[in-house]
Amino acid sequence: MILSAVLEASARLAEPGEFSKRAVLNGRMDLTKAEATAKLIETKSIDAALILTKQLRGDLAQFVDSLRDSLVEILAFVEVNIDYAEEDLPQDLLDQIEGKLNLNAALLEKSVQASQSREGLLNGFKVSIIGKPNVGKSSLLNALLSYNRAIISDIAGTTRDTIEEEIKIGTHLVKIVDTAGIREAKETIEKIGIARSKEAIEESEIVIALFDGSQAMDEDDQKIIELIEHYADTKELIVAVNKKDLPQKFDSSCLKNPLHISSKEDTTLITKQLKNYLDSQTLEDDIILISKRQVLATQKALEAILEAKELLSFGELELFAFHINEAIENISSITKSFQRDEILDKMFSSFCLGK
Repeated sequence: MILSAVLEASARLAEPGEFSKRAVLNGRMDLTKAEATAKLIETKSIDAALILTKQLRGDLAQFVDSLRDSLVEILAFVEVNIDYAEEDLPQDLLDQIEGKLNLNAALLEKSVQASQSREGLLNGFKVSIIGKPNVGKSSLLNALLSYNRAIISDIAGTTRDTIEEEIKIGTHLVKIVDTAGIREAKETIEKIGIARSKEAIEESEIVIALFDGSQAMDEDDQKIIELIEHYADTKELIVAVNKKDLPQKFDSSCLKNPLHISSKEDTTLITKQLKNYLDSQTLEDDIILISKRQVLATQKALEAILEAKELLSFGELELFAFHINEAIENISSITKSFQRDEILDKMFSSFCLGK
């Protein structure tokens, strides 16, 4: 009733994000805080809430401002060297610049790497369950979810597509993907499902490889072993031999630290190992970038700094200054625009020129 009354009195409904936009335009909030506000409203993860709270507190803005100031100072040094070469400048100026560049590049690289390796803290960790048909992947998914989400059948190849669901493990948001059984398929639909399974593995941080303990190892199992060996260095792997409640025929001696479980009875071992890995990824003091825009801007700034550093070694100061300008513009875009007047301020505050 109140809303209807104010609309009738010539008020209008706010546009999406209008209040945050006005806050940014009026200098009450920077872009990093606006992005954190939007994501904090949507997040379902305690881990993500902690990261976003740090950004709302201004940690990323302080990090960006510090880098901007350092790069602006470097640019001022170099432009002084270009425009006032006859002045009495410090002899070790280039060494000072190179040292600052090395430090800035290291900070940017660390931030990008931390953001990429801990993306799951923000958006949820993705876990793929893989194995040949009929090893109990859907049963494991249902057990982890505590309800029957996937159809279970003794007929091999029941799951033709990936099934994705979210659960909480401790403080962590986890997206679990039940994939189609991986084997040599003849049907077109099953082939598509297997291809999607392999895509799901590529996108996952964690892979649960499941084997049927009640059946002897065959060629399809061997393909799964080859697959997990391929990802051993890039994915967190959990290997499990299922159906321990049945007579065992599977030789697990070729598997590394396999868990022996029954997805119909108890999945505690799987959950515990998942939680241990997720807890090990918990937030440290690293600066985490929360959007592709922020990551891209940081990567471009890093590339520009590395290019500038190479040019500095050849004494190409004009081109060096161009790339430092590029780095400043990219890193500045995370929070605010770069004003050319800052160079003049730095230049004349740092050096006694034109006396």
